[in-house]
Amino acid sequence: MKFANVGSADRMIRLILGVIFAAIPFVVGSIEPASTLGIVSFVAAGIMVVTATVKFCPIYGIFGLRTSPKS
Repeated sequence: MKFANVGSADRMIRLILGVIFAAIPFVVGSIEPASTLGIVSFVAAGIMVVTATVKFCPIYGIFGLRTSPKS
């Protein structure tokens, strides 16, 4: 992909963090999945998984960062 700025190691970290963020409301008993913290956790998980899947992070793009090799 021409605009890819997320490398392989970064993608794996994002996927792992996405799973962790999605599991937090279920593991921590004091956070309900439908509460504000639960929703924020699911949104953060979604962002992590999507940016890992499409290999593009808009924040990296804004700051000109890149963890993927230039193609």
